[in-house]
Amino acid sequence: MSTFSVGIIGKDFHRVEAETLSAEEALAHLKVGGLDRVVAVKINGVPSDLSTELGEKTELEPIYLHSDEGLEVLRHSTSHVMAMAVRELFPGVKVTIGPAIKDGFYYDFDYKRPFKEDDLPLVEEKMHEIIEADLPFTRKEMPVSEALAFFKAQSEDYKVELIEDLDAELVSLYTQGSFTDLCRGPHIPSTGMIKAFHLIKTAGAYWRGDEHRPMLSRIYGVGFSDQKQLKKHLHMLEEARKRNHVKLGAQLELFSTYEEVGAGMVVWHPNGAMLRHLLEEFEIAEHLKRGYELARGPEVLKTDLWKKSGHFDNYRENMYFTEIDGQSYGMKPMNCLSHMLIYGSKIRSYRDLPRRYFELGTVHRHERSGVLHGLFRVREFTQDDAHILCTPEQLNDEIKGVLDFVREVMGIFQFDYELEISTRPEKSIGSDEDWELATKALVKAMDDLQLNYEINEGDGAFYGPKIDVKLEDALGRKWQCATIQCDFTLPEKFDLTFIGNDGEKHRPVMIHRVILGALERFIGVLIEHYAGAFPTWLSPVQAAVLTVTDRNIPFGEKVLKELLAAGIRVDSDFRNEKLGLKVREAQVKKIPYMLIIGDKECDNKGVTPRKRNGQNLPLMGTDAFMDLITEECKQRR
Repeated sequence: MSTFSVGIIGKDFHRVEAETLSAEEALAHLKVGGLDRVVAVKINGVPSDLSTELGEKTELEPIYLHSDEGLEVLRHSTSHVMAMAVRELFPGVKVTIGPAIKDGFYYDFDYKRPFKEDDLPLVEEKMHEIIEADLPFTRKEMPVSEALAFFKAQSEDYKVELIEDLDAELVSLYTQGSFTDLCRGPHIPSTGMIKAFHLIKTAGAYWRGDEHRPMLSRIYGVGFSDQKQLKKHLHMLEEARKRNHVKLGAQLELFSTYEEVGAGMVVWHPNGAMLRHLLEEFEIAEHLKRGYELARGPEVLKTDLWKKSGHFDNYRENMYFTEIDGQSYGMKPMNCLSHMLIYGSKIRSYRDLPRRYFELGTVHRHERSGVLHGLFRVREFTQDDAHILCTPEQLNDEIKGVLDFVREVMGIFQFDYELEISTRPEKSIGSDEDWELATKALVKAMDDLQLNYEINEGDGAFYGPKIDVKLEDALGRKWQCATIQCDFTLPEKFDLTFIGNDGEKHRPVMIHRVILGALERFIGVLIEHYAGAFPTWLSPVQAAVLTVTDRNIPFGEKVLKELLAAGIRVDSDFRNEKLGLKVREAQVKKIPYMLIIGDKECDNKGVTPRKRNGQNLPLMGTDAFMDLITEECKQRR
């Protein structure tokens, strides 16, 4: 008989007499509530299985199913069940990796053909059989040599590669039923604890994210602690499917991508080009009234300049290069170099600062073809980029000014958002002292404004820490758009100075910032946020003139001309078709107003507006309708 000293984190320890003691037995002895909802446990801070045998003195912390950590354990275990089902259904398949992810899980497989959506119901059915069998998850540690032999015997080449890359003497394997996988764990006690999951889609994925390695077949699933949460999530996914910006982009004739043009390159149709123009016009006006100056630099700069800035050493895998007259050039992935050259073109006094240079700058970045998607991930995009050069004493006010700018703009688009400070990455330039000063400046500005934020360790830009703004759309999804970066390093590299009130040269600080970010990405987010039904001020077409019969066309043409002359963005449908068809087509295009013109409207020299939600407004004169549109645009509605 042995004596064990066990306790729940933050509470007293208790003595337990037993031959051996598992974490689950210890929790039962300590009378932990809701033990049937505990999926794993932290043993002295380390996540572990409930079956883990304890040492003589152990501090425990239950991991409950409904917690974030508990859901991660549940989803990881569900991925193992999925892999087991796939192996039983598709002989010869090879399994690779299958982690838990936000809201669910996935597993990548190598099979003689890609998996299709039609395969998913079959896999789900087999998974339910495995869950019904309530198979226990068991952990076993073995020497690397034995693990290699085990997986080689099963022709699991990907597992062999993973083990060979590990710097370890022992590895852990988990088994449920006939399936054994290389895994650190922990896992739920048995498959029967899985109550709510659904397989949602298939996709292709390169092995280890390397486009030069084999293309694998990925199956995605979602998993929750109960059916109610699963049903809620599936409803959200259905809403997201309806809001898909690629589908709506085609429906609303906003943009297209073409294989013959090239991956990641967007062609804007007239409606999309108008939407971009409206955003750009809005951006320019908002920047000018805040004291920014317009600037513009070339899209191609000599490679020597990119070497000087540090981009060549730290960012060149994301850049495109070309040669002109025997000289190497780089296409710009960022706009900061030209702005620094503008600043350095003359001697600056402290009285001249801050300088705020704004550019709607088109940049090019090499993205792997496997991650390109609609407007969210492209190779050519335009940023609402600005660089503020200021004295160290002005830095705090300038950062707070940008944060206020973000707050005002996100309010206009009805976005809530979260803030995050990203610190120095492993690959970076500049001194520790400069990085510390820059990070403290961001923290101080946030604290001064009493803003809540998280710290994201090691995810800053290579030249400085940053504040990232995570937007939350109408479905509660998070999107990274705005960012504020504090940089003491590039002004040093480009020897930027100003003359202080002491008559000596001093070094300015540079803030890199975007408000909307990449216009392409932001438009994609807007499409999904509004489900394509843009507010009137932002709609590419604000109204459509619809005639009831051919005899109403002359007055319809008169109304059309008046609206166009007044700057209203208007379309028309004078076809000899039923009015109901015209209305439905305008609703599909999500045009805010349809102006019905029949005999009554012709006799009264007015229009009857109908909103896209089906609401009919009373007959009114065209001047009254123009005032209505003007007021909505003024209020940004």
